[in-house]
Amino acid sequence: MIQPSLLKKQRIILAVLFVLILITITIGTGMGYSSVSYDRLIPTLLGQGTFKEEFVLFSIRLPRIIITLLAGMALALSGSILQGITRNDLADPGIIGINSGAGVAIAVFFLFFPIDAGSFAYMLPLVAFIGALLTATLIYVFSYNKKVGLQPVRLVLIGVGFSMALSGAMIVLISSAERAKVDFIAKWLAGNIWGTDWPFILAILPWLVILIPFTLFKANRLNLLGLSEPVTIGVGVSIEKERIILLLTAVALAASAVSVTGGIAFIGLMAPHIAKALVGPRNQLFIPVAILLGGWLLLLADTIGRNIIEPDGIPAGIMIALIGGPYFMYLLLKK
Repeated sequence: MIQPSLLKKQRIILAVLFVLILITITIGTGMGYSSVSYDRLIPTLLGQGTFKEEFVLFSIRLPRIIITLLAGMALALSGSILQGITRNDLADPGIIGINSGAGVAIAVFFLFFPIDAGSFAYMLPLVAFIGALLTATLIYVFSYNKKVGLQPVRLVLIGVGFSMALSGAMIVLISSAERAKVDFIAKWLAGNIWGTDWPFILAILPWLVILIPFTLFKANRLNLLGLSEPVTIGVGVSIEKERIILLLTAVALAASAVSVTGGIAFIGLMAPHIAKALVGPRNQLFIPVAILLGGWLLLLADTIGRNIIEPDGIPAGIMIALIGGPYFMYLLLKK
């Protein structure tokens, strides 16, 4: 049973994060190369703005903000699941190669397949999922031992190796491509939020609508998977079956996010850790906090990054890496 005081603390933290997200959205819409003044935000939202104000808000600012928020949520949830099923606090879809697998699949699709403008946004998450799933399967197979089961440290090390190998494969792929396509893939690699239109929101949203409730439903299974394997088997949990189902969920979430934001790492590492520090390690408590925290962190990074240097700014992936890299090193030394 979860203590009422912890539930109350979780609700307060969720409310604070929700307010922080609203404040960041408000600041983000009023800043930048194309922006709407703060006193015109509400009238424009209510349909009383000029053509320019409505175009900037509804065609430039809001789609990017919503995509960034949703992608951050997906990456945070993916990282929470991966840390739970591997019992490894260093697991993150960007660090262990899942994002790289999705990136290679997107690069192959973008470079060698005919692209239909109407279905492009909806095909990307599926293509990214296939690439990420193949990568995750190989990482899982190489890090699994019949005698001792899944080895968490081995999984991270093999994942890092895969990430580096796939990054090399990406460079080989783009070395002979035409300039316009190389520019796109380079932006993807840097974690530049590029899917900034409403169709991309419609492409990523169904994955979150289905997989967030599913993960919360499986939260108790994640708690049990965090225990030692004899104990987990003793309470009647089919370890490998649950791991595979949850691994597929984590892969789908990461793939849907990076298909529209590019190669962003560390959100899935930092958000679960901070959430656990705030409300404890029980998945029912920290996962909702991690979801909102991940969305806010990526939204904040993108808002700061695009306003440091105008008009192009610094990609959100680089901004997150500046924070996440030292944090990863700290965790590595601590563990």
